[in-house]
Amino acid sequence: MKDDVPSDVRTAVAADRAPVVACAAALVLLAAVPWLGVSDFQRSLLIEVMIFSILAMSLNLILGYAGLVSFGHAAFFAVGSYASGLSANYISTEIWLSLPVGIAAGALLAIPLGWLSIRLSGFYFLMITFAFAQMVYAVVYRWNWLTGGSDGLLIAGPTLFKSPVLQSRDQLYFFTLVCFAGSFLLLHRIISGPFGHALIGIRENTRRMRALGYNVRAYKLAAFVIAAALAALAGVINGQFSLFASPESAHWTLSANALVMVLIGGAGTKTGPIIGAAVVLLLQHWLSSYTQYWSLALGVLFILLITTAREGIHGLLLPVSKVLGARQ
Repeated sequence: MKDDVPSDVRTAVAADRAPVVACAAALVLLAAVPWLGVSDFQRSLLIEVMIFSILAMSLNLILGYAGLVSFGHAAFFAVGSYASGLSANYISTEIWLSLPVGIAAGALLAIPLGWLSIRLSGFYFLMITFAFAQMVYAVVYRWNWLTGGSDGLLIAGPTLFKSPVLQSRDQLYFFTLVCFAGSFLLLHRIISGPFGHALIGIRENTRRMRALGYNVRAYKLAAFVIAAALAALAGVINGQFSLFASPESAHWTLSANALVMVLIGGAGTKTGPIIGAAVVLLLQHWLSSYTQYWSLALGVLFILLITTAREGIHGLLLPVSKVLGARQ
């Protein structure tokens, strides 16, 4: 029966499954990290990579699949962190409450902001998202009575049914790993389903999709809200990681970093944002240990990579997966 299937079809199917297989193998390896003798610093770095992978994957949903270049995605990251922190400080430290509060805050903020933003496209969409993000930054920076202002917000340690949780590095690591795996699987289902196909159609030819009867604005708004909710999830985890929320988490520079992660890894791919987040953070830590001009070296490297590999690192690895698929 296998010989009845055309070789190009088998290759395409294998190439499409390759990212999922690679991520499954990576998840197994990540789950084994605590037993591999990895140091606490390296484990903390892996937690940071997974957090920002979730942020990059969420941005990739609207950038890579809906064609919406957002320069204010950090706003939802910050709102998730602050909302969950305020919930823990003033309502309850129970993680089953503070976690959904942070995610819901990001999603609820995205509804009015998305409703206004998706009416624009291209450069204008980028600038209005940037303006909204700077408004969020101004709020968390100036509202000392609520957010702690420039000093940031200390977050109470989480509990589960009044018992402290996420206190050890192992607990926090596996909590982050579960959220990371869940986010990837959710986005995989969304992208591979009819909704994801509709987003790609809207990105490629908006007029045609509208003529076919698709409510383009509704699809864009739904993608915007889902992306915001996942970015807020990343913010919640980051707040639990450091037990601190900083106004810098809402600054445009974080949005720029997330954008760079997606572009370097490969926009419009399932594993590209994860690769990009890992490369950016690992290079940042590595270069900063050798030179005080690490940011300059990192910027030059990113420019070279983006200009020479338009499809990102994932695009460079794609021919390898096709070759492997052809051999199966």
